[in-house]
Amino acid sequence: MSIIVLAGRTNVGKSTLFNRLTGRKRALVHDRPGVTRDRREGEATLYTYPFTVVDTAGLEQSGELADSMWKQTEKALDQADAVLFMVDVRAGVTPLDKATGRVLRRLNKPVILVANKAESADQPMQDLFALGFGEPVLISAEHGTGMSDLFDALSPYIVPPQTENAEDDGFEDKKPRRRKKKDDEDVALDDETIPDDDKNQADRIIDIAFVGRPNVGKSTLVNRLLGEDRLLTGPTAGVTRDAISVRQTYKGRRLRLTDTAGLRKSSRVDDDLEKLSAADTKRAAFLAQVVVLVVDAAAILDKQDLTIARQVFDEGRALVIAVNKTDTVADKRAVVRELNERIEDSLRQVKNIKTVLISARTGEGLDALMRAVFDVYDVWNTRVSTGRLNRWLSAMTESTPPPLSATKRPIPLKYMTQVKTRPPTFALFSSNPEKLPESYLRYLIRGLSSDLNMDGVPVRIVMRKAKNPYENKKRRR
Repeated sequence: MSIIVLAGRTNVGKSTLFNRLTGRKRALVHDRPGVTRDRREGEATLYTYPFTVVDTAGLEQSGELADSMWKQTEKALDQADAVLFMVDVRAGVTPLDKATGRVLRRLNKPVILVANKAESADQPMQDLFALGFGEPVLISAEHGTGMSDLFDALSPYIVPPQTENAEDDGFEDKKPRRRKKKDDEDVALDDETIPDDDKNQADRIIDIAFVGRPNVGKSTLVNRLLGEDRLLTGPTAGVTRDAISVRQTYKGRRLRLTDTAGLRKSSRVDDDLEKLSAADTKRAAFLAQVVVLVVDAAAILDKQDLTIARQVFDEGRALVIAVNKTDTVADKRAVVRELNERIEDSLRQVKNIKTVLISARTGEGLDALMRAVFDVYDVWNTRVSTGRLNRWLSAMTESTPPPLSATKRPIPLKYMTQVKTRPPTFALFSSNPEKLPESYLRYLIRGLSSDLNMDGVPVRIVMRKAKNPYENKKRRR
């Protein structure tokens, strides 16, 4: 598949065009220059023809962070089949545009000049020709105009050769269509539906999101797993602004690793860009299958970490806690003891959460971390037969019967069945489901987790009203 890279200075609309080509608002868009820092890849479609589009950081004035951002852009340009050199037609050609043009000319790769924000046709373009890339393609990434002209310019690189010259293809008359994309996550199933047997879990892509407070080492950890400096890192908090996903294979299992921006307490966030970053982080975490909560060994599970963990459980995701920077801690046993006490006191809704001590800087504990991720992912996909469930339910009710109803008899629990996985969800049928107290449901959930080996993942039980077998007979009378 062809790789098309979006390049240009800051704030010319690269991320807006990226979102339009991919059909999803994945890249953060803001009026502030320099929002994009890491390069972001996505599957794009233009007039039904697929390709890979790469959003990159804009060229900025020199500085340590700007130099690191440009190195990421250079890596993307090295892999490009063609480059869309984007400029802002309303602002005209700036010195940074000229500097970007000089860099792109040295690449010896096809470069297409794209003049964005051309909502009106009376924009001056004389300066654009001076850049030396021929006639610019006028578009408005925000409003979607000029996409047919952009397709004509990109067709030599994204249209297969066997169809490019066909006279009867009719692609000029086609309207842009977005491919229907299907995520690797399961589609949510109705509670009354029992899904088919799951496919081999080893063949699926596992979505893993790394979340946590700022500057706990999430990007460093992802880079270590990838074996390259794919993501920007630095001692300053807040280097990562938006969620970046990268595919990787680890010991034969396919992964999608997503690095996210750090989350602070909502009361401390007053910057609108940081609010966008926080929303993007939560979206990535709640769409992931396994969430790795990265915490600092020097400040284990503070209030913000606990808030993140609870939100992960509420969304039904599997959770692993990675205690980073343990290479700087003298007494690791004390760290484990403190961690377990905090989990026991504050995260009682899920038992035996998997925790791993790691050092992203040295690579210590990463194998143990990935084993924990695979284990909790398998548990998250667990399916229990109806027969085993009801034998377990019978034992639980005999040990601790349900509370008495108004008739001084125990509330009858008819039977139980699993209605979905990811997370494991069970339907419990009773003639009086509304009268079963929450405390007894919690008792059953704890028993499911411990007795059926579902530790570390959220387990849900939904009450259903059982049918009355004598109802039809009463009506006939």
